[in-house]
Amino acid sequence: MTSTNTCSTLLPTGSEPAFIYGTAWKKDQTSRLVKEALAAGFRGVDTAAQPRHYREDLVGVGLREALREGTAQRSDIYLQTKFTSPRGQDANNMPYDPEDGLETQIHTSVSSSLHNLRHSEDQNADNESYIDCLLLHSPYPTSQATLEAWKILESYVPHKILRLGISNVSLGILEELYERSSVKPSVVQNRFYPSTYYDVQLRKFCVERGIMYQSFWTLTGNPRLLASEAIEKLANAAKVSSASALYSLVMNLGIVVLNGTTSTQHMQDDLAEIKEVQKWATSYPDDWKTIAESFASLIE
Repeated sequence: MTSTNTCSTLLPTGSEPAFIYGTAWKKDQTSRLVKEALAAGFRGVDTAAQPRHYREDLVGVGLREALREGTAQRSDIYLQTKFTSPRGQDANNMPYDPEDGLETQIHTSVSSSLHNLRHSEDQNADNESYIDCLLLHSPYPTSQATLEAWKILESYVPHKILRLGISNVSLGILEELYERSSVKPSVVQNRFYPSTYYDVQLRKFCVERGIMYQSFWTLTGNPRLLASEAIEKLANAAKVSSASALYSLVMNLGIVVLNGTTSTQHMQDDLAEIKEVQKWATSYPDDWKTIAESFASLIE
C-alpha cells in the first residue's frame, strides 16, 4: 500500500497538533521545557502519572506558568496523561498505594493527575481541572483485567476526562477492547518501529474507526528510515533537516508524532520546517507524491 495523500495531513488541526510534546525523562527540567515548548508553538503535551519516568507535577507547573503569561489558553492545549499499573511503577514512588484495590488505585491516580495538571492556582482549581485524554499506559496481563481498568476510567468521561486511549497495545487487544467497551478508545500511542512492522494493520484499524494513532520513538527507532533515499530527497528539496523530513512523511500517513526534544532551537526549527515541507509540497505536488509513495513503500 502506498500513500497518495497531499500534504494536508502534515499540520493537523484542533485536538491533533502537528506534534505532541513528550515529557518522559525530563526530570527537574520538565516545567522549563514544557513552558518553552508551548512558547515555541507546541499545543499538545504528553505526560503520565508514573514518577519513574515522568514529572507530571512539573508539567502542571510549566502549563500554569505559560497560561499565566498568556502564551496560550487552556482550551488551545491538548493535554494527555496516563494511568500506569503497579508493574510499570517504581515500587518506592507510586501515585497510589499498590496494596489498594484496582478501583482505589485508579481513583487515587486520576485525582493526583487532575491536581497536578490543574490550569489555575485558585482554590477551586481541582474542581475545574480536566484532562483531554487519559491513556491506559499498557494493557494488563489478561483482557478481563484490562477491561476492568478501562470500565473504571470510563466513569470519568466526559466531565473530567474528555476521551480515553491506550498505549503499548497490540491489534488483538485493541480489537477486543474496542468491541467490549462503552467509551471507545480515541487514541493509541505505540512505538513506531520495525519490530512491530510499523503497526500497519493496527493503524488501518485506527483509521477505519477514527482513532488517533500517536507514534513515539519515531527518530530513535528508525535509523534505516532516516537514512533512506526518500528522506534525503525530501530534505534536499525542501531544505529541511532529515529529522523534519522523516517527521513530515510519518505525519503524512495520518500519524501524530510525539517530539521530546530538549533543545529550544529544535522545538522552533521542527515546527517551522514542517511548514516548509508543506509549502514545498503544495508547490511541487507531483514530486511530493513520488517521495511520499517511496517512503510509504518502506513501511507499508
